[in-house]
Amino acid sequence: MDSSELYVVKQHFILGAYKMLVDLTLPDPSSPDYAPTLVYQARAHIALNKPRAAADLVPADTEDVSLKAVAALARYVGASVSADKDSSLEELRDLCVEIEGEDLDATDKEKGMVRILAGTAFAIAGEVEEALETLGVGTTTDNLEAVALIVQIYLSINRPDLARKEFERAKRWAEDDLLIQLIEASIGLVTGKDGYTDANAFYTEQLANPSLSSPRLLTARGVTRLLKGEISGAKSDFEEAVSQSGGVADAETLAAMTAAAGLGASKYAEADQLWSQLTSEYPKFPLVVDLTGKAELFDDLCTKFEVPPVAAAA
Repeated sequence: MDSSELYVVKQHFILGAYKMLVDLTLPDPSSPDYAPTLVYQARAHIALNKPRAAADLVPADTEDVSLKAVAALARYVGASVSADKDSSLEELRDLCVEIEGEDLDATDKEKGMVRILAGTAFAIAGEVEEALETLGVGTTTDNLEAVALIVQIYLSINRPDLARKEFERAKRWAEDDLLIQLIEASIGLVTGKDGYTDANAFYTEQLANPSLSSPRLLTARGVTRLLKGEISGAKSDFEEAVSQSGGVADAETLAAMTAAAGLGASKYAEADQLWSQLTSEYPKFPLVVDLTGKAELFDDLCTKFEVPPVAAAA
C-alpha cells in the first residue's frame, strides 16, 4: 500500500501535472518513498523534454534498479546520435534480464517500474513488439501503469480493438482506479465513443481539482471539444494550457492549436504560422513526420506523372 504522499505523487504524474512534480521537495533519502518519488520526478522532467535534468537527479552510485532504468530512459531520450541511443536501449534490456534473476534484491514494484520504463523506451524507438512483450501484454499482470502504456501503444498503431481488450481485462481487478478512468477516456478520445462526452466529462472533472495544474489535461479536453465542434472552447483550453506552461506550447498543444486554427472562420495565415512553428520546433512529432512524408511522396509522384497528349480533333 502506497503512503498518502506517494499516492498524490503518482496521481500528479498520471494526470500530467509535471511542473508540480519537478518542483516537489523530495523525501529524506532514508524514507521508503524516496526512490519511487525520485523516479516519478525524473519521469516528469523527461515528459517536459528535460532529459538531462532527469538523468542528473539520479545518484551515480545507486543500486536501485528502477532508478537505473529511469536514468537510462533519460539518456535515451536525450541522446543525439544513434550509438548513444542504442547503448541506452541495451542497458534497459540488461536491466530487464537482471530483474528476472532470483538473487536480485528488488521489490515487485521496482521490477514492474523497470519494465514500464524499458517498455517506454522501446515504444519510442519503434520496437513495438519488444515493448509489448516487456510490458507483459496478454498476461495476468496486475501493473496498471503497464496496462496504460500497452493501451497507448495499441492506440498509436490504430488497434483500438486490442486496446479495449486490455482495458476490459484490467477492469476486472482494478475497480474504479483513477488510471482506469484515464485509460477509458483515452480510448474514447481515439474511437469517438459516446460522441467524446465521457472523455470530456473525465477531463473536466479532474480539472476541477483546485490543487491540480495540468496543461496536459487542458489540451486533452480541448481536443475533445474540437472533435465535438466546440472550436471556441477548444481554443480557450489550448490558450490556458500554454499559459500554464509558461507561455511555451508543447508539441501536442501546438498541433491541436494548428488544427483549431484551420477550422471555423478561415484564418489560413494563422494555421500556416502555427504549422511552421510545429515543424521547426518538433520535427519528430508524429503528425509532422506523417504529413511531411506524404508531401514528399506526392512531390515524387508528380515528377513521375506524364501528362498525356491532348487528343486531336477528328
